[in-house]
Amino acid sequence: MIGPVVPVPVPQEVLDALTSVKITSTAGQATGFELTFTVSSRSPLQLLFLLSGGIAIPLVRVIVAVTVNGTPEVLIDGVMTDHQFALGAAGGQSTLTVIGEDLSRVMDYKDFSGIPFPAMPVEARVALLIAKYAIFGIIPLIVPTVLTDVPMPTERIPRQRGTDLSYIKQLAGEVGYVFYIEPGPLPGMNIGYWGPEIKVGVPQPALNIDMDAHTNVESLSFRFNRDSRSMPAVYIQEPFTKLTIPIPIPDVSLLNPPLGLIPPIPKKFEPIEGTAKLSPLRAALFGLTKAAESANAVSASGSLNVLRYGRVLKSRRLVGVRGAGTAFDGLYYVSSVTHHIKRGEYKQDFTLTRNGLISTIPVVST
Repeated sequence: MIGPVVPVPVPQEVLDALTSVKITSTAGQATGFELTFTVSSRSPLQLLFLLSGGIAIPLVRVIVAVTVNGTPEVLIDGVMTDHQFALGAAGGQSTLTVIGEDLSRVMDYKDFSGIPFPAMPVEARVALLIAKYAIFGIIPLIVPTVLTDVPMPTERIPRQRGTDLSYIKQLAGEVGYVFYIEPGPLPGMNIGYWGPEIKVGVPQPALNIDMDAHTNVESLSFRFNRDSRSMPAVYIQEPFTKLTIPIPIPDVSLLNPPLGLIPPIPKKFEPIEGTAKLSPLRAALFGLTKAAESANAVSASGSLNVLRYGRVLKSRRLVGVRGAGTAFDGLYYVSSVTHHIKRGEYKQDFTLTRNGLISTIPVVST
């Protein structure tokens, strides 16, 4: 589906010219896409894609959705950012590549520095900023912080710095949260999530390796980096003596439970700057996020055929692994997924992470 603001299904000629789709969804980054078309030098697709980004249409929205085993999945809802056109040799077919990002790119176009938010906590500020993009079908999903800080207008009035996207990410970083836009569940709908990075929930169907007829992945390799683990330390300022006290933060969180039974021992401390001006509870939340980032000592990468797997593997979710042995079986967090779609073929490259060896659960569900 392509169009300004409200995309519409493309004609059959566009689908016939589409040769490949590449979509990359990575935790902590914007989702990007690449659409490759084979066109002739006189094809109307050049006018559709190359000239649609002109003055009359400031942005062009693109939605890519697939249906696997009767279940529709929206893979990307974004805007075009770049076009590449390669002429074919000796009068052959030319290649047009359309590059873009998810709708968070729209939130990064204009600088709104200086807009005041009197007597508004961070949750209200984020909700107000996301509400500006309701025309794109973005629905805010905001998790309140543990400590609510409502500044008194007579003492301090928070003001925006930078674009909407940069300011939302700044507010998320101050409390140890993340922000991303997830497409779906229906085309034209999106969820703007602002909250902690959650690593709990119902896992996706297991990835099976070396299990004969039950094998559903084409390749899977593991890495255990015992030196990547570190323990962050936040600084707390004692209000009476004004002394700065360093406090180590362990990797303990209800929303980030251990997925590995034997994690590596931290070999170094990493001081986190800028936490002395925060409240002790908010500094602790920020430290827990940093501890979770360095705790992923075990990583796995591989590829699968979606038709064999039976569904679309999603990033920012849990998934089970079976058949890799006692050390590496168990639950993992899907940190990155890259979709490769061609005519008659749908494959995915993925990256999994967790904090240690040996599964914390006795059985991985299918």
